[in-house]
Amino acid sequence: MFETNYPSTPEELRDALAGAARAKRSIELFGANTKRLMAGPRASASVQLSTAKLNRIVQYEPKDLTISVGAGTPFSALSRELAKQGQMVPLDGAWSDESTVGGMIGANVSGSRRRLYGTARDLVIGMQFATLDGKLVQSGGMVVKNVAGLDMAKLLIGSFGTLAAISTVNFKLAPIPPVSRTLLFQFDDLKTAMAARDAALRGVLNPVAVDLLNPILAAQLNLKGFVLALLFAGNQAVIERSNREAESLGTARPLSHEEDQKFWHALTQVTRHHLDKFKEGAVARVSTTLAECGDALGTVEGPGHAHAASGIVRAWFTRPEQASRWLGASVKRGWKGVVEYSGEAAKSQLTLWPEPGGDFALMKRIKQMFDPEGLLNSGRLYGLI
Repeated sequence: MFETNYPSTPEELRDALAGAARAKRSIELFGANTKRLMAGPRASASVQLSTAKLNRIVQYEPKDLTISVGAGTPFSALSRELAKQGQMVPLDGAWSDESTVGGMIGANVSGSRRRLYGTARDLVIGMQFATLDGKLVQSGGMVVKNVAGLDMAKLLIGSFGTLAAISTVNFKLAPIPPVSRTLLFQFDDLKTAMAARDAALRGVLNPVAVDLLNPILAAQLNLKGFVLALLFAGNQAVIERSNREAESLGTARPLSHEEDQKFWHALTQVTRHHLDKFKEGAVARVSTTLAECGDALGTVEGPGHAHAASGIVRAWFTRPEQASRWLGASVKRGWKGVVEYSGEAAKSQLTLWPEPGGDFALMKRIKQMFDPEGLLNSGRLYGLI
């Protein structure tokens, strides 16, 4: 028998976590459960803890561009509330429409706008979390330049709930630009597309996002060839100057506002649609240098996508063995990679994190410090922690 608890305050979360730990009961921690296909398998647990009821805005300072919210707050609801003040937390990714704030941060989800705004580690300025030994720890604060205790919060970003339970998250916010414009460039070959990418990064352009789609993924979005997507944002003068400067990259197709929204949203939905269609499918991700980003994308035989100004390349596969081969070959070339998403049945067939790196021993020591009995979200960190 297992029990499911929905704490509605940080103190209730702390007490539920500590009580389960004292009884040495295994614990599954989640928010809206939208990350169940991400990272490692969900181990059977005798206690389930959901942060879904920790869903209120704790403190909001629009003039200071800061906000503190409960970990169970739906990310979409947070975005709508911030939009009323012309502000945002510029994170996105698969299932971000349904994700909780804690899920986004625990999984370290970021999307195309990471090029300009960074990832969760750049946007989180503070955090409160509950530990297995019955403490509520406050790390960081509500001041953008406050770095006291910030490293402790960073440990939890991307930890998939294996260390502690996030109760509140403090963000620094970004203004929503008054105008945005996406330009699409279509090329017949990868070399030409990468040359245009290089020119965009060398010049005076400052795009919010620089994404590159291979022809197979482009076809899924009713486009042709290798597609370089540049997103610009700012005032009207910035947009007009960007349009002029971008003419040197080739013939661009500017998207209307409606087309712009549809295109970027469609990119965040590719993984969801893929795994709905292919129950044994998998999504793998590698990190490369900017110089090798094109090489990595060129090795993808199916749908492929690159955050081409960040060196992140993602590939979608219909079978787990395909993902294993591609990821194994990528690791041999020195690229760091993981199986980012996979069906539950496929996880047992995959090495989800082939080469954790030299800091993995430190990660295990940190896990031992926070959770010496291995009770919390066992195996969720790519099957290794």
